[in-house]
Amino acid sequence: MERPDTMPPVTLWLGLAGLIPFVVLAGALVAGLTLPVFGGPGAIRQALVLYALAILSFLGGIRWGIAMNYADQPIALRDFVLSVVPPLVGWAALIFAPGAALWLLTVAFVLLGLYDYGLACRTVAPEWYGRLRLGLSAAVSATLAIAALA
Repeated sequence: MERPDTMPPVTLWLGLAGLIPFVVLAGALVAGLTLPVFGGPGAIRQALVLYALAILSFLGGIRWGIAMNYADQPIALRDFVLSVVPPLVGWAALIFAPGAALWLLTVAFVLLGLYDYGLACRTVAPEWYGRLRLGLSAAVSATLAIAALA
């Protein structure tokens, strides 16, 4: 059995797999490609925004799960409230113009990565989680910024 402070390999593999849509869609925009399933650049941008919204919602759910384990109720309340912010930001991105939506999502992932790293620094989450989230957030933010510039 692995120690709790050791990253389970599956978390790294699933995290990296989760980057694939970001990389493929941003790459298609940069290359000026149209993907048969998605249509033109507008549809590709929309697919990228929707995928980012799904991931932000997932990350908010993680925060909710962590908050359920707090003994300190004011801190739990704060983190329960903060857990709904990522999906709300993702939803708001849907009503922005495509370029602005991608920039909003870029900032959201940067801030969320830093916040998740802070959870690990406060020992609320395992140390490996902070490192994983920082790396994945950097990659996601870079792809979204590249897509916004395309």
